[in-house]
Amino acid sequence: MKFKKWQIAAGISAVLVAIAAGLFLWTAVMRFCPAEGNAYLYIDGDDTADSVYCKMAAEGVEGRVGAARLCGALLQYGPQVKPGRYQMGRGVTALRLVRNLRSGHQEPVKLVISVTHTVAHLAGKLAEKLEADSAALMAAFADKALLQQLGADTATAAALFVPNTYEVYWNIQPADLLRRMKKEFDTFWTDDRRALAAQMQLTPFEVATLASIVEKESANAAERPAIAGMYLNRLRQGMKLQADPTVKFALGNFGLRRILHEHLTVNSPYNTYRYEGLPPGPICIPSPGAIDAVLHYAHHSYLYMCAKEDFSGTHNFAVTYEEHLANARRYAEALDRRGIK
Repeated sequence: MKFKKWQIAAGISAVLVAIAAGLFLWTAVMRFCPAEGNAYLYIDGDDTADSVYCKMAAEGVEGRVGAARLCGALLQYGPQVKPGRYQMGRGVTALRLVRNLRSGHQEPVKLVISVTHTVAHLAGKLAEKLEADSAALMAAFADKALLQQLGADTATAAALFVPNTYEVYWNIQPADLLRRMKKEFDTFWTDDRRALAAQMQLTPFEVATLASIVEKESANAAERPAIAGMYLNRLRQGMKLQADPTVKFALGNFGLRRILHEHLTVNSPYNTYRYEGLPPGPICIPSPGAIDAVLHYAHHSYLYMCAKEDFSGTHNFAVTYEEHLANARRYAEALDRRGIK
């Protein structure tokens, strides 16, 4: 009788083990989200396993959280919570999700760096994609000691960001982001580009600064080498650049449509109507195209330019001041006709 009882107990235990094994296998192959879905789980540095499961439930997958909890218990996920951005869609199973969470195998973020007015504007855009907020990003962008390590300063920091799409982790630290951007900067500034800059007796940061002015002067790529050549002619002759975009930057008014004499008096090192030479740093994050337009500038004798009166976005160039005054007069009359003040 005792032997039979032992057999019965062993049989029940075997069934329970089989059920447990079957349940684990079911959770292992069960998709956490639909295959066509694309959901992400964002884990902060202060999250616990329980708060992670709550976040899963908040993503609308309550019915599958139990499977994740079971996998988490079996894999001892509790003490192994790692921050990051984790993929829950594309057919990821509960077991795979918990393994990714436990190992810190997160999904990278595609970070788009585009032409931007200031690093403050850039920080706001980046904060929408990263764990760090704009204040933390700006603190790094203004960290003089860190920037010095990267060969930059607060005025030239914008030049470190070469517009492109980069893959980074969501929880990347702002200082590490800057270091990554310096590596991308060094990759962009090839030996050929550096040699061209040296021929112009400019540093890469100075080229980026001039490129930022060219960027804001015209969206017409074909015209940019001529604009770059004109400003280089002025620099070489010791003339003030007198670039309207630098006045907008100095005023912090990027929507200003017409530069008046009162605007030209702003006391800022970025006001090229008041101070000779290049500004201390870029007035925007310039595009690679604008940088290359400076490096491959057009050779000519122009010293002046003025927006065309047809509002095509292109310019009339002039060698003499008299020619320039005639061009400027036509443009001013066109502004008056349109009531632009």
